[in-house]
Amino acid sequence: MSERLKCAVLGATGMVGQRFISILENHPWFEVTCVAASPRSAGKSYEEAVGDRWKMDTPMPERVKSLTVANVNEVEKIAAQVDFCFSAVDMTKDEIRAIEEAYAKTETPVVSNNSAHRWTPDVPMVVPELNPEHMHVIEFQRKRLGTSRGFIAVKPNCSIQSYAPVLTAWMEYEPYEVVATTYQAISGAGKTFKDWPEMVGNIIPYIGGEEEKSEKEPLRIWGKIENGVIVPAESPVITCQCIRVPVLNGHTAAVFVKFRKKASKEELIEKLRNFSGEPQRLKLPSAPAQFIQYLEEDNRPQVALDVDYERGMGISVGRLREDTVYDWKFVGLSHNTLRGAAGGAVLCAELLKAQGYIEAKN
Repeated sequence: MSERLKCAVLGATGMVGQRFISILENHPWFEVTCVAASPRSAGKSYEEAVGDRWKMDTPMPERVKSLTVANVNEVEKIAAQVDFCFSAVDMTKDEIRAIEEAYAKTETPVVSNNSAHRWTPDVPMVVPELNPEHMHVIEFQRKRLGTSRGFIAVKPNCSIQSYAPVLTAWMEYEPYEVVATTYQAISGAGKTFKDWPEMVGNIIPYIGGEEEKSEKEPLRIWGKIENGVIVPAESPVITCQCIRVPVLNGHTAAVFVKFRKKASKEELIEKLRNFSGEPQRLKLPSAPAQFIQYLEEDNRPQVALDVDYERGMGISVGRLREDTVYDWKFVGLSHNTLRGAAGGAVLCAELLKAQGYIEAKN
């Protein structure tokens, strides 16, 4: 691509916003030309607005340091500068729904990391390898919004990335009952150990709203477009517990599955290793070459060894074995702020561009 598409990062000073800035530093298709945040940050340079709150392992990109932070509420002004937006705003759900729709109505596509629109019936919620066809619901959403190019697309919750791809790879064996426990990193709450010292050596057995998302969102991903909306699947039934653990990055899941059709361990592992989707076929810039890796060692996957597999965009699976109550059990691992958050949203934007939904405004 000779000219990169211009994008804004809404909520650029927060942890997910910072991750967007970091990921997009040398992106071949997209260029961050606008950073937007709350009115209290507006008017400052990005470097000044973030101050000592930069939470990434890599330095703040030089090119964005001097960008003047825009007031995220000045929708028309920001929309006039960019081809599309990434949204990581920190507001109430009602406020997020309103502001993302306002941007879409300026004919500016919005690719959101937020949960506010995940259950809006005509908004696609996509893991690009799993349900790229859901982007087609955008045509119906545009009719509702009265737009020709503006729309909203979202990525799902970070907690489901470590097991929903695995279950998708096994769909031909008809999984119908799933028990999952997720062990979730503190960066999922936008924290580091520096600003959450009480998590050191600690476990908290509750993450607000997370269990409902973990049980329901995979069903929406496996759903179908009917009459202009996405109708969630009814099976498999999932029950989940979500636990916060003293890990910086990486959500681990321990999962038990019942199947209607029998499969051998070798068949299940082969399905994982051979599973790929549109991002791999299209060779999208952020796509992992190998989406799911299966690790034979009994002590894998481990956060310390495996969380950065495929630049944090791949899924690691291990400990697949028969169970005495369920049919099979396994452990999955995904990077929650890369595959599970900003990286997943960037991959969605790449898919949308490849499908023709995001284009230069002029």
